[in-house]
This record gives sequence, C-alpha cells and structure tokens, in this order.
Amino acid sequence: MVTVNLGMLHYILDHVYGAFVHRTKITPPFFSRGWGGTKLELLERLISQLFPEVEGQNWPPSLIQPIWKTVWETQNACLREGVFRTPCDDQLLSALPPESHNARVAFLVPKSVPPRKMACVVHLAGTGDHTFERRLRLGGPLLKQNIATMVLESPFYGQRRPMLQRGAKLLCVSDLLLLGRATIEEARSLLYWLDSEAGFGKMGVCGLSMGGVHAAMVGSLHPTPVATLPFLSPHSAVVAFCEGILKHATAWEALREDLAAKEAAMTLEEVRERMRNVLSLTDVTRFPIPKNPNAIIFVAATDDGYIPKHSVLELQKAWPGSEVRWVTGGHVSSFLLHNDEFRKAIVDGLNRLEWKEPSL
Repeated sequence: MVTVNLGMLHYILDHVYGAFVHRTKITPPFFSRGWGGTKLELLERLISQLFPEVEGQNWPPSLIQPIWKTVWETQNACLREGVFRTPCDDQLLSALPPESHNARVAFLVPKSVPPRKMACVVHLAGTGDHTFERRLRLGGPLLKQNIATMVLESPFYGQRRPMLQRGAKLLCVSDLLLLGRATIEEARSLLYWLDSEAGFGKMGVCGLSMGGVHAAMVGSLHPTPVATLPFLSPHSAVVAFCEGILKHATAWEALREDLAAKEAAMTLEEVRERMRNVLSLTDVTRFPIPKNPNAIIFVAATDDGYIPKHSVLELQKAWPGSEVRWVTGGHVSSFLLHNDEFRKAIVDGLNRLEWKEPSL
C-alpha cells in the first residue's frame, strides 16, 4: 500500500511541478507564434529523408574541426570547451536562427590513459537544459572508469537561443523539428570526430527526456555501433506534447488561429490531431534499429507524469535486444535522485561494445 501511495506522490509531484512551470503565466507557452509557415514544410520534408530506403544505409557524418580552449586542468582530468560551425547543410542553416549557427561543447577527459583505451559519451540536452553543468555532474564520476564526457549545447538553448525566445519555450512548431534535426547532425559529427580525430576506443550517446529521444535517433542513424542510452524518454514528441504534462504548456489557441488564417477554421481537437501528424516525424520506432541493439539501455520511471509506460515499451518492442530498466519515481524526482542508475546504464552499455581495433 505504501508503494502505491509513494508512486502516486511521485506522479502528483510531476503534475504540481508542471502546473507551476507550465500553467502559470511565469513564462509564455510553447509555440506562441504558431506552426512556422514554410519552415515547417521544409522540416517535414527534410526529416522524412532521414529514414534510409535500404536497411543499414546511413549517410556519412560531416567532419568538424572544433576550436578548443582549456577551462581547467588537474593531474587527473581536463575540461575544455569547443566551438564549431554547425555541420547542417545550407537548407537547414537558412532555417536556423543566426544565434544557433555556431555549436558549443564541453569536453571532460581523464588524463590517465590514451584515448584508444577510453570511451566517450556525448550527452544531449533535455527540455530546458541550457548549460553544461548538470550533464558534466552526471558524467564527472565516470572519469574514474576512463569514460570521458562530451556535452553539446542544443540549438535554440543557452548561448544559441534566439533573441525573441524566452527560456526553453520554442516560438514555432518548426523550431522543435529544427532543433532535433540539427542536434542529430551535430551529435553524429561529434561521434565521428571522437572516432576519427581523437581516436577513442568506444563511444556512446545519452540524454534525458527530449535529449533521450535525440540520443535514440543518433544511435539509430550513426554508421558505426555506439552505446545508445535514452533516459526518461518517450518514443515520440507526440507523447510529450499531446499526452503528457506539456500539453498544458502548448499554445493551442495560437496554433488554431494560425491554421485558420491559412487554411480553414478548426476545432481544438482537429488542431491537436494536426500536431500529432506533424510530430509523428519524431517517432523513434520508425527509425532503423541501431547497429548493436544489446548496447541500447532505456532507463524509465515507474510513475512518470510526462512519459507514460506504454511509450517506453513501444521503443523496446521496436528495437529487439534492447533493455529497459525501471527506477522508482516520477519524471522530476528521477531526474534529481537517480543519477547513479543513469551512470550504471552508461557503463553497462559501453561494456557491451567491442573495443575498436587500433589502426596500423
């Protein structure tokens, strides 16, 4: 009986937090400026092209050349920050706000062993994660196990946030697709850099919530096996914005007015259906199974007010060989209390990969 009440408490905590953050007028809702017009049509087309025609066929990542500066260095570790031009093609670049054209990363590396005997994990941002600090805290204790951490600042976040955007509240639906598409491109290029330039022996990609959706997509589309580690993540953005708590943070009326101006008057339910159709492009179950399914570990919460259980199980079903681990809690409490479980999943996922053969 106590367990049930505790589970309900975690679920209620998610809703109380969600009501405070998303239903009060402290910040504007998501998508207050509508759908994004022609940008949305462009993104729908570009994301449809992500799905390879032939199983196992992936386009090669672009090579990037980050410019590094050292933030601090000790006997055992070094933290550097890097800047690189986003590797997105001209069409994507023209849709991205100018503030997002340059990508920023933090790179925390142990100094005790050469890269070929180390692993590195790229950490992608969850909704509202504008800085490097939280993800560096997650990765920091892994230095002792010779696991480096690379943290990517998302487009539309932190120093890459457009001037008119407040907090994480993206202005248009097209911005959500654009953020995802650019993050996939940048993360694949970082993995390629870690492999070909830095010479790491193993690599992985992880993320919390929205970052976990992007991590799953990157793991799916990367041409070589990487550990794929989505934490507290749905199988699609449809779940977050149409089923979970974020549906209360969405400017449905503004979206309806935007459609009415261009097409025809719609009921709110029809607007929600349109949103489901658009966001179905983010459905990870449509993506190819990653190269090493055994190195996919999902960590999900038992009483998550943002991500229903069925969403996690759909991912596991779509990717046979993957593993789901459950932590007791809600979205917010697990985010705060279960970092050790996330770290264990990172270590275990990397252990299921083969070390890269040294090049002659």
